[in-house]
Amino acid sequence: MGMSTHSIAAVVVAGGRGERAGGPVPKQYRSLDGQPLIRWSLSCFASHPAIHPVLAVIHPDFEALHEEAVAGLDLLPAVHGGATRQHSVLNGLEALRVHAPDFVLVHDAARPFVSNRLLDDIVRSLLKARCGVIPVTGITDTVKYRSGNEVTGTADRDRLVCAQTPQGFPYAGILAAHEQADGHAFTDDAAVAEFAGMAVITVNGDRANIKITHDEDFALSCDQTEVSTGTGYDAHALVTGDHVMLCGVRIDHDRTLEGNTDGDVGLHALVDAILGALGCGDLGQRFPVDDTAWRGRPSGDLVGVARDLMTERGATLLHADITVMCQKPRLAPYQEEMRRSVAGLLDVGEPRVNVKVTSTDGLGFLGRCEGIAAAATVTIRRPLP
Repeated sequence: MGMSTHSIAAVVVAGGRGERAGGPVPKQYRSLDGQPLIRWSLSCFASHPAIHPVLAVIHPDFEALHEEAVAGLDLLPAVHGGATRQHSVLNGLEALRVHAPDFVLVHDAARPFVSNRLLDDIVRSLLKARCGVIPVTGITDTVKYRSGNEVTGTADRDRLVCAQTPQGFPYAGILAAHEQADGHAFTDDAAVAEFAGMAVITVNGDRANIKITHDEDFALSCDQTEVSTGTGYDAHALVTGDHVMLCGVRIDHDRTLEGNTDGDVGLHALVDAILGALGCGDLGQRFPVDDTAWRGRPSGDLVGVARDLMTERGATLLHADITVMCQKPRLAPYQEEMRRSVAGLLDVGEPRVNVKVTSTDGLGFLGRCEGIAAAATVTIRRPLP
């Protein structure tokens, strides 16, 4: 999604000791699929184009662990939590006063698999409704009331939902609500908002956005998702013209790339790689060269289709790496612009994208300036099929 003119901050809460999960270190800093649990959600917020700044609330005993876990991420200095989650959230909100954001997302670090799709939906609803916004999932089990071990009734599960985080709010409103709620015990920030009279609406949550509480949840969480990698390649001939399009950037040149669309081999290789990671065939199958619907269209439209396929399948792009191979024109001056362009087309932060350029030292059809080629590798995380 595009950048908002409103500022949206995020508070990621990790202020407890994480003892229920057991293990030699607190659960926030235990390794999950190769990186600390807390880094999963923090990196997702820090790389989202509409969210800044991002702040973690941590236990004062774990500063060294935290600094090691988040090295390299664009975050505000962490603040210490309080005796309860509610106090920890309040400490984080108060630390944002100097930044005065319009809105804030509050998230539990124990939910590592928050997706870009979910963040986009919450931000979009938050900017439109300007009230509390929470993600929820439906209940599939029958819910019973009981007294002791005796069943006393059955709940109407159609009226019940399970609340997840992140939960979004107008910043000034949720800060005031937490200040008013001091002394009460609430289990989430939406309850604090409700207590203060703030309206709260829902968006569809994500069943992969699970909360890790106990030791067995670490194994379960790895069973919920998988990481997939796809590769892509494309090449187009150069013909008479006045520019080439590469990774969404127009570059003046005395030739142009031949193709059904604008011939952007960088984006074509990217789309091919995304389709591969998703198991959705290849570029030629999805966009046949004889399909006139794509004639003359910008290749960014193809990226949009691939991005929508990722969203439909609940996939999150972890990284995209594109190599453009060309003797002429010289592409190094456009490298960062191409990177920004691709990140914008994918709706991800620039750290998730890399664009490399290389010549072939005069070898082959590329060296003879007969064409331009590109290769791409994409890594995604997706729910298990």
